[in-house]
Order: sequence, then C-alpha cells, then structure tokens
Amino acid sequence: MDQFHYPLDTEQLLRKKRRIRKELQAQLKNPLQKKIAILGGSTTNEVADQLGLFLLHYGIEAEFYQSEYGRYWQDAMFGTPELDAFKPDVIYIHTTWRNIEQFPTTGDTAEAVQGMLQAEYGRFEAMWQALAEKFHCPVIQNNFDRPNYRLMGNRDVWDPRGRTNFIARLNQKFYAYAAAHEDFYINDIDYLAADYGLTAWGDAFYWHMYKYAMCLDAIPSLANSVANIIKSLYGRNKKALVLDLDNTLWGGIVGDDGVDGIAVGPEVPEGQVYAEFQSYCKALKSIGVVLAVDSKNDEQNALDGLNHPDGVLRPDDFVCIKANWEPKDRNLLDIAAELNLGADSFVFADDNPAERAIVAAQVPGVETPVLDGAENYIKTLDHGGYFEVTALSGEDLKKTELYHANAERRRAQAAFADYGAYLDSLAMTATIRRFEPLYMQRIAQLTNKSNQFNLTTLRCSEDDIRAMAGDENCLCLYGKLVDKFGDNGVVTVVSGEQEGQTLHLRLWLMSCRVLKRGMEDAMMDAVVADAAARGVKTIRGYYYPTAKNGMVKDFYASMGFANIAVDAEGNTVWALDTASYQPRRPHMRIER
Repeated sequence: MDQFHYPLDTEQLLRKKRRIRKELQAQLKNPLQKKIAILGGSTTNEVADQLGLFLLHYGIEAEFYQSEYGRYWQDAMFGTPELDAFKPDVIYIHTTWRNIEQFPTTGDTAEAVQGMLQAEYGRFEAMWQALAEKFHCPVIQNNFDRPNYRLMGNRDVWDPRGRTNFIARLNQKFYAYAAAHEDFYINDIDYLAADYGLTAWGDAFYWHMYKYAMCLDAIPSLANSVANIIKSLYGRNKKALVLDLDNTLWGGIVGDDGVDGIAVGPEVPEGQVYAEFQSYCKALKSIGVVLAVDSKNDEQNALDGLNHPDGVLRPDDFVCIKANWEPKDRNLLDIAAELNLGADSFVFADDNPAERAIVAAQVPGVETPVLDGAENYIKTLDHGGYFEVTALSGEDLKKTELYHANAERRRAQAAFADYGAYLDSLAMTATIRRFEPLYMQRIAQLTNKSNQFNLTTLRCSEDDIRAMAGDENCLCLYGKLVDKFGDNGVVTVVSGEQEGQTLHLRLWLMSCRVLKRGMEDAMMDAVVADAAARGVKTIRGYYYPTAKNGMVKDFYASMGFANIAVDAEGNTVWALDTASYQPRRPHMRIER
C-alpha cells in the first residue's frame, strides 16, 4: 500500500484508517499476535490506532492497553489489575517535553539545575526498572523533543539554565541507560520533530484542544517510528537491498554514454549526489544489509560502471549481480533463490516507476519505494525504516562475506558428482555447546529472524534466552559451523524442557544458509545424547505451521520420530524413544 511508503500519505492513514485496517487484515493469513501496552503522558488513542495500522503492514496484529491520560508513571510504578492481567509483549512509554515536571529558571544555581536533572532522570529510571522487574519485556521510551520556542534565544542551547540545554542533557542520560540495558530502546522523537518541522510538530492548538503531544498529522510518523522498532524486534526487517544501476547508482546510461559519460563522483553536482547515495548503500552493509544488482544491461557494461574510478561501490560489495535483459521480477526471484531468502526480505530500488510496478505486482512482499529525484534517494530509503537496527551481532557485520563464501561453496559443489564427497571436501567442523554468554545476543536474534527452518517460531528476547540457560530443567544447545571457505557463525539453536523422563523440544531453528550440509543431523545426535545422559527416555518434538516454515513439516519424520498427534490447524506432535535412536554421523568433525 503506497500510503505506508515515504512520504507517508497521512490524509489516507488518518481519514481512512478503518478501511485500511480491514484491507490489511484480509491480506494477512498468519499474523504475529502481540500485546502492546502504551503508557502515555498525553492522549494516545490516535497513536494506538496508527501504530496498529503500521504493525499490520509488517504482519503483526496488535492488541493494545492504554493507560489513563497522564498516568503513565503511576501505572508503571504501582500497576493496575488491567495492565497486570494484560501481560504485555512490548511496553511503549509515550512521553514528551510536556511531561518533564520541572525546568530550571534563570535564577537557579548550577547546583540546583544539576539536582533537577538528576531528580527528573531518577523518576524515569525508577519507572523503567519497575517495568523490567514485573514484565520482563522490551520497553520503548521516547526521548524528549524540544518546545518550539527558546526563552533565551540562541543562549538557550548552551546555558545550563536553558530548557534546550536541560532537555539535551536529560536525553543523554536516557541514551546512557539504553546503552547499558538490554531490551530497552529509544524512540527518537527529537529527530522526528526536527525532520517534521518543530513549529508544526509542536502546534499548541492540539495540546490545549485534545491533549495531543504533537499535531495530528505528525502522529502517523510517530507511529511508524515505533512500529519500526517493534517489527525489528520480531524479525520483520528487510534483509537485502536490490539496486538498479542506470540513473539509480549513477546518472546516465552506461551502455549508451560509456563509463566516462556517466555521472558519479566529485566532478559535477549530479555526480556528487550519486556518489553520496553509493556511500549510503555501502554503509548499509555495516548493519547486515546485503546488496544485489538487478539491471537491464550487458554484464560487462554493468561491471565497468561499478568499477568507475570515482564510484564508491565495487562488484565485490554485492552478493549477486544480475545484469541482463531478463524481466527484473524474474531476476529478483532468482536472487532470492540463490540467497535462500524469502521474496519479502527484499527492498527493490529502481528509478523507473514501470519497473517498480511490475516487480510489486509479480513479487508480492517486496518493498518498492518511490525514488523521485536522486537527491531524495537516501531520505526515501532511510525514512522507510526497512532496516531498523535493534541488535547488531558479529554475524551482521560480515553478512556480505558470508554470502560470498556460500557462492564459493556452490561453485565447489558443481565439481563433485557425489554429494557426500562434496561435503567431505568442505572440511567442516561443528561446535555444539550449551548456551554461553558470548552468544546470547546472536541466539536471541536468530529466534526472531529465522522463519523457514523454524519448527515452533518461538520468539525470544535475550532475557528469555538467559532464563532458559539458567534453568536446570532446560536442555539448551547452539551450533556453530566452520568450513574451508569461512566461519558461518552460530547457525542453529535447540531448547527443550525436561519433565520427568520426557524432553519437550520447544525451540528448534537453523539458518537456511547451511541447509543440507548435515548440521541438523549433528544437532540431533547431540540432543539425543545429552537427553539420554539426563535420564530422558522419550523426546517430543512440536511443529506449528506458518506461512513460511512448510519446509520443515516433515523434519521430525525424517529424524525417526513417530507422529502421535495432529489438530485441525496442522499442528503436530512427534515422539522418539531415545534408546532406539541411530546416530546420524554427518560429514563433519564435531567439537562438544
């Protein structure tokens, strides 16, 4: 739906929200169900409505709890029966500068101002800690926007008694807390207000008339920002940016104008715009976004353009380059197949509206933002929120390298007639151990990102993973895989709960980039061995079907489990007698 692309169509979102909600609900087959508590220092009804729309757009159907007007702190500190029974999955604290209880005056001393700062911060910190102790779920906190006036003019920003200065220092304390605490996230309304326009954002009419903390038309932007954090927490981010070349990464058409004739680099203003966009795309790699090319071009012309001496991106920056005369939707599907990613993992960036329309129609789930003017490309992708970062693991930092290594593995496979011999040639070593502190973040990240090889799609926070690891009744294993082409990192996770002589497998997932290489066999061998050592006689596995995990519906059958139950929704239960299990012994060395 175009109203969700930047720039947001706020009129449609606000005026036709009921119709949009019905359309989104009709399109969703298996939405992720989440409970969101909004604790507000202002009226939050429209915030909840708009947040619900954006989350539906991301495949998340939300149920909301809203505090009474202005009672965010009381609900957090003392609770309510309704909030306690609600048991939120995410808490969003919607406060603004109007909820700061005391500001300095020009008559206050530096010591008095410091005391006010600490008191105001202490009030929020106590609230965050109370929520964490009670609900153990992610908390999203607005930072503070600024009033649209400055009592002392420019002095207000540097004088400790100025409101602008006070708010900036209070925000820094919020940021320090976020850096030191997991499952705590900042929604940057200070940036949103500046980007929207502070005078319009802080229109006092909406506060005095409706107790809205910002103007009505700004609420969709606020809701979009919060939704981006939530969908990132639950693995609904996009993973790849597929780029056109001509008039997208450079000005002009390389096949017609030649390499010397395309605009990129410092020599002309147009070239500077494209070079800056290339720099932005290259920087996306540092947060785990993979880049690919889908261009109607001769391959050599495309490579020549990417090797332009004033360009920023090079062929090695892309995990896949499709430069040919095939339809772009077909190329994109081929890229998805080669990377083993769902089509809904992609953003397609092309200056040509006809190409965008074809891809959008033929490849559902791909985002096709409107690229109107090269000087707006960065803002369009950035404000779209496709790649919101809530966690950043070591694997994210080397994602492109991992995909290049996979391409080398595919080329190596082609040289072998026998698949077992190919696996032996990889010289694989699997490390399988109990959950360790070093990998808690990555394990939690995998539970929220893995959708295909994921038998129960249980989503976990880092606190959830730590709780599993600390529970003596839980069998928790992760697996790493290294081969001659490189380190794949942590690629698989299993967690089971022991009840007497039965182990219930509540979580089993694996990264699709190591499919069919025997890692699932190695993990099953480890699970059965460890379970038997704990006195387990029977292992029960569970499969809950989703729109994406059909590939593993027969996983337990392939491992020798017997199907013992199935319900109308297709949920299945499987059982294995540990004494009868025959080890799989995959083509790899195992380190326990």
